[in-house]
Amino acid sequence: MEGSAAAALSNVQRQEVEDVVVRFAGDSGDGIQITGGQFTLTTALAGNDLATFPDFPAEIRAPAGTTFGVSAFQIHFGSRAIKTAGDAPDVLVALNPAALKVNLADLVRGGLIIADAGAFTGRNLKKAGFESNPLDDGSLDGYQVIAVDITAATLEAVKPHGLTQREAARCKNMWSLGLVYWIYDRDRQPTQDWLNRRFGDRREIADSNIAAIDAGHAYGETMEVSAGKVHAYSVAPADIEPGLYRTVTGIEALSWGIVAGAAHAGLRTTFAGYPITPASAILHTLSKLKQFDVATFQAEDEIAAAGAAVGAAYAGNLGVTASSGPGIALKMEAIGLAISVELPLVIINVQRAGPSTGLPTKTEQSDLYQAVYGRNADAPLVVLAARSPADSFDVTIEAVRLATQFMTPVMVLADGYIANASEPWKIPDVDAYEKFPVRFRTDPDGYHPFLRDDATMARAWAVPGTPGLEHRIGGIEKSYKTGNISYDAENHQVMTDQRKAKIDGVARFIPAQGVELGNDSGKIAVVGWGSTYGPIMRAVQILRAEGADVSHIHLRHIWPLPSNLGELLGRYEKILVPEMNTGQLITVLRDQYLVPAEGLAKVSGMPFKVTEIEAAIRGRME
Repeated sequence: MEGSAAAALSNVQRQEVEDVVVRFAGDSGDGIQITGGQFTLTTALAGNDLATFPDFPAEIRAPAGTTFGVSAFQIHFGSRAIKTAGDAPDVLVALNPAALKVNLADLVRGGLIIADAGAFTGRNLKKAGFESNPLDDGSLDGYQVIAVDITAATLEAVKPHGLTQREAARCKNMWSLGLVYWIYDRDRQPTQDWLNRRFGDRREIADSNIAAIDAGHAYGETMEVSAGKVHAYSVAPADIEPGLYRTVTGIEALSWGIVAGAAHAGLRTTFAGYPITPASAILHTLSKLKQFDVATFQAEDEIAAAGAAVGAAYAGNLGVTASSGPGIALKMEAIGLAISVELPLVIINVQRAGPSTGLPTKTEQSDLYQAVYGRNADAPLVVLAARSPADSFDVTIEAVRLATQFMTPVMVLADGYIANASEPWKIPDVDAYEKFPVRFRTDPDGYHPFLRDDATMARAWAVPGTPGLEHRIGGIEKSYKTGNISYDAENHQVMTDQRKAKIDGVARFIPAQGVELGNDSGKIAVVGWGSTYGPIMRAVQILRAEGADVSHIHLRHIWPLPSNLGELLGRYEKILVPEMNTGQLITVLRDQYLVPAEGLAKVSGMPFKVTEIEAAIRGRME
């Protein structure tokens, strides 16, 4: 490096900050998710703790430059433990006017805007709903603004590599990434290595994107930092437990948990799914893991997928299926069959917003009612909920354990946020997990299909074709004494009671409910489940630092509930239940324990902000 660039870089005074929130935004075709993913990788390698929130556009095929086609990726990273993707971004990278329009309201006052001035044309401004150019009209005076023609700068940087103009323009996300790398003192090499691997057979694309990163970084080096145009920052590594880490998405963790759980049970896995947003990614992930005795089946519809998974369980495999709420509704008849014939089945429900098609790319805790209550007749099953991407691994292993131990379907609730977000994950020693090998019934002496284990009330699992263990299968009620079809009223009462008692009894085989943060009694308990874990935890941390008597209780086991939960909740004066729905868990808690719990509902298709939960707690402590 020589000349002015070297002088500028040597004079940079980096401001040390504890944590930062950066949001990349642009059209769905601008490579925003790739950009965010690469910044995440580089940040993880720098030793920061982090959490991400990919926000996909409402319309994947929306016209370019429109607000409903904006894609965003937010990352919160820092030198402390990071529990959420962050409330308000400190930095907004807006690659067109629509991205600025959609995201500006979230940016902290005084925050940094990096805008592609070349995209702020009259046509694009009109599409985004601007009457004038915000880069020129003074409306952004309260912010730091770097307005540069990123498109033109990118075209110039990649000119030597022979791309078409359209291909060259696609590199602008890497130019902006290079600039952000400079602002936060990130290493470019991991992204360069990734580009070389990804486009190794097309050197011109790899070289062009690397050139774009370097050009954006060089722009940062030569900016007039001393003039206050932009600040440069440094974020120290986080103090985290030593070990081998990698970033993991919820989809990856759910899929690997299925594989690990099946291995601990000693079973082959058969996954049957229908491609649907957002659960189809599980099918894609598992299809690459055939070496671990995983068979995948892309079914013609949701009903066929669930039926195939039940059939696989009948044949002695771990049957697994996945979908979002509308797909789960279609699977319910087959799930009811699995409940009736008492077969192990794992159902992954990646919840999304709204009934029917709703908002397929947006997050919501929409399906707890469906999971706990949503079948015809009395048809209980076990329900678990993951709290974060990394937690999905352990939760899915637990789902396999309970499904095989109790011969029951188990539903795992994730959501769009958990599935698509990522966080650092300490790679576990899977051999250290307690194994739970399945023991199939082979002895025909005294056998009938509903002969039950004394402790778990689980019926024996007999693989078809085992001599002397022939038995009927199907949803029509069977005799609890013989396994033959029965229409006897007394028998139906007994079978219904036994199926309920079996699921109720699961509570004896799960951990007692503890307190995540705070005391086991006091003024107020904030109770959450699923992806509300992060914002609730952070809000409670803030308030407890001020001396407030507030505690955080988080539920992994949704049904049956932990056996001590009612007694624990009774020790608090007030109970607040934040949920991304209109109040589903709170209904269950009131139903089971008659506690005077209050709800905090949010159904915007976006996760809770820490400030929202903090304000709700403060309002109830006055």
